[in-house]
Amino acid sequence: MRILLAVDGSEHGLRATTEVLRLAAQMTSRPEVHLLFVHAPVPGGLLQHHVSREALNDYYREEGEDAVRSALETLRAAQFEPILHLHVGPPAETIARYAEQHDCEMIVLGRRGHGALASFAIGSVASGVLHHSNRPVLLVK
Repeated sequence: MRILLAVDGSEHGLRATTEVLRLAAQMTSRPEVHLLFVHAPVPGGLLQHHVSREALNDYYREEGEDAVRSALETLRAAQFEPILHLHVGPPAETIARYAEQHDCEMIVLGRRGHGALASFAIGSVASGVLHHSNRPVLLVK
């Protein structure tokens, strides 16, 4: 089984990581875990005139590494070596597309995250993943 664990560095993402480990303990064979962080694109325009593409890519990479650090450490402590991916794009659509392209049988993510709409009952990314994916989605509180 392939599980896509999408995290954003929030407490909800860490709880989703713990839930993946709980599910894995109940399975007869060890699942393949794909750990994904999606950074929303920084708006272009004037930014492109003042920041190099290399600097922007470094920013995306550093933000992604920071966002997955806790989840990665938690998985490794449980003897899992996830397949790590850092992407830039619209988060919900990118998560759904990744699951489809890599034939992940389940998507696990926090119900809310760091986004501007985090205070709503269900976050905009979680809602978008439910809308865009035909895969089972587990939202973790």
